[in-house]
Order: sequence, then C-alpha cells, then structure tokens
Amino acid sequence: MIKKLCFLIVAAGMVSGCAVNEVITAEVNHLDVAEIAPPEELLLDIGIVEFDGGVPENNDPVKTGIYEEVRSAEVRYLPYHLKTTLQGTGHWGAVRVIPSRRAFTDVIVSGVIEKSNGEYVELRIKVEDAMGHEWFERVYETQTGISSYDEFRDRSTDPYQNVFNDFSNDLREYVAALPAKQVRQIRQVSELQFFGDMAPLSFGNHLANNKDGTISIVRLPAENDPTAARLRQIRERDRLVVDTLNEHYANFYYGIAIPYEGWRKISREEQVNYRQVRRSAAMRTLLGVVVLAGSVAMDTDNSSHSSTRRMKRGIQTVGITKGFEAIMSGLTRRSEAKIHLESIKELSESFGSEAAPMVITVQGETRRLTGTAAAQYESWRRLLKQIYQAETGFSGPLEVGVPTRGEQPSG
Repeated sequence: MIKKLCFLIVAAGMVSGCAVNEVITAEVNHLDVAEIAPPEELLLDIGIVEFDGGVPENNDPVKTGIYEEVRSAEVRYLPYHLKTTLQGTGHWGAVRVIPSRRAFTDVIVSGVIEKSNGEYVELRIKVEDAMGHEWFERVYETQTGISSYDEFRDRSTDPYQNVFNDFSNDLREYVAALPAKQVRQIRQVSELQFFGDMAPLSFGNHLANNKDGTISIVRLPAENDPTAARLRQIRERDRLVVDTLNEHYANFYYGIAIPYEGWRKISREEQVNYRQVRRSAAMRTLLGVVVLAGSVAMDTDNSSHSSTRRMKRGIQTVGITKGFEAIMSGLTRRSEAKIHLESIKELSESFGSEAAPMVITVQGETRRLTGTAAAQYESWRRLLKQIYQAETGFSGPLEVGVPTRGEQPSG
C-alpha cells in the first residue's frame, strides 16, 4: 500500500510534464503548373461562388469553435485564394470569384467550410459544369504546423495551401481526361445560356433541359449571326463588371490578410494549448482524486511500531496535500482553457467588412450600384437587360469604375 501511494504521489508531481505532440512543418503537395499553355479554345473559364460558412443553427462558439465573425470573412477570403492558386497554374481561362450562379461561366466551383481553426482546415468542394454535369465533390483537409505561420516563411504560400494545391491538381486531372469535343461543348453551352438570358426570344430554344437535370445543345447560331456577335460584345462587358467585382474581393482579401493570418496563428496556438490544458487537467484531477482517496483510506494505527505509524501518517499527510494540489491544479488549468477560448472570441469579433459601391458609366450616364457583391451584380444584370431590350445598344464604350470603399458602420 505504501509503495503504491508513493508511486501515485510521484506521478501527480510528474503529470505537469505531459505534452501534446505538435506538427513542425505542414505537408504541402506539389502544385501542377502548365509548362506549355493549352490551346485557347480548350481553356475553360472558372467561376468560384462564395463558400458556405458551415455555421450551424443556434451556434455556440464555445462548443463548436466556430466564430461567425471569422466565418463571414473566410467565405470570401478562401474562394479568392483558391482563385489565385488556380490562376497561377496556367491551365485555365479566366478564373473569377462570382457573386452568383447567374454569372454564366464554363465551370462552377462551390464549397462549404466544415472546419477552420488555424490548425486544421476541412473544405467540402463541389465542381459542376455549364451542362449540369457534377464532376466531383470531395473533402480537402490539412493540418498546419508551427512553421506555417513563421515570420520568415514564403508569404505566397498560405498556411492552408495544401488543400488548394490538392484541389487544383484534382481539377486539372479531371479535365485532362475529358474529350476535347466535350470541353468545346461546355464553352458553347455557357455562351448560349448568356444569350438565352439576355435574348430569350432569339436564343431561348437553342438549349434543351434534359430529364436528368443536364443541358444539351439543340442548335448553334450561324457564324455570321449579327445578334450573336452583338451579344458576344455585351458578354464581354458583363465579364468586365464581374472582373470589377473581383477588385472588391481582392481589396477585401488583401485588406484582411494580415489580421486574418494573425487570428489563425493565435487560434492555432490556442487550440494546441487548450488540448494540452484539457489533457493535463483531466490527468491531474484523476490522480488527485486517487491519491487523496488512497491517503484518506490508509490505516495509520494498524502497526506494532511507533516509527512505522509515524511514517504512514507522514505519507498520508503528503498524499492528501498532493491530492488537493492536483485537484486545484486541474481546476485552474480548466479556467486557463476558458481564457484561451475567450481570447479567440475577442479577436474573432474584431472582424467586419463593408461591401464597396460600384460606379457604372453607360453611354455617358452614371449608375451607382450598392449592397453586397451579389446585389450589385443583380442590379447590373437588370440594367444590362433594360439597355438591350430598349435597343439603345452599345455604340459607345462601357466604362466601369474601380470600386471604392463604403463608409464603415459606426459602433
């Protein structure tokens, strides 16, 4: 009994040395970059819609670790970084963050942020084409390391870069297996979708909606069709507006880059610390209870020698003291863990953004578009249709102003 109690007392003193193993250098897989640019007619345009934040209803940040202030930033930040990754490979046409699916494009990428706490990220990403075919839906995840947030690291590499590289490589591999004819059809369908939306009387019957949800081409416009030529010009203007909206996303992306990385770095440290504290607190409390119970139950009077009785009582006193210390230490560390979570919450609440208004000048008339990026785009499309339907045409140049920051909300 004495030997067991002595062992527990020593164990209670050593438990503070328990640590959680950390990743030093995160895995980053190679990014497939084109050595030779593909033929232009085989370059697919990609539209990435804002991600779903994955915030559950009645979210409790303390329990879920999801802070809505951060997620509202990540739904725009992560798609834009994915855009920069894809754009840098040379495998694609234009890669844009699009405000809605109504911005007709060849390939649409959407995603859900299932986890993002600075240490771990998990994104569920889905890819579809203009013809309604679902290419794939996969979960991409990675764990960051200490060096992921090093001050002297390569700033072009995001701490979550592994998930972006993996997705980019998967997308490239999928398209490489498609027949060239199918790639051209995808491009034709996205163009005809725009034509049909702008001029349903002329192009509403060029596409057919199949029972399985896919879209097929019924007929193509003639090569010398003047209406198609005009609509192609209008589509270029529409793309210019989407590019301008991407300036808004770019301003937001670069504007929050430093504070967001700071949050992720601190959040990662807090996650590791919290895990360390929780594990240590549980072990300390458990050993404390065992040592205390063993010490109290120890029979100090059942001995024929007074020296033995004194030794047992001394061990009992030490055991009780160590037991209480271990219990109090466990409670204290749980309190520290709560402070860590509060620290994450306070930093998360500092996030906020305001959509920048966009100025459009058409035929010398200035229009100011306000609201979210999606709302601005919807206003633009309504304006575009009105101009087309009123037959005012685009004889003059269409100028799109650079987005300017709106006033920050007070308070």
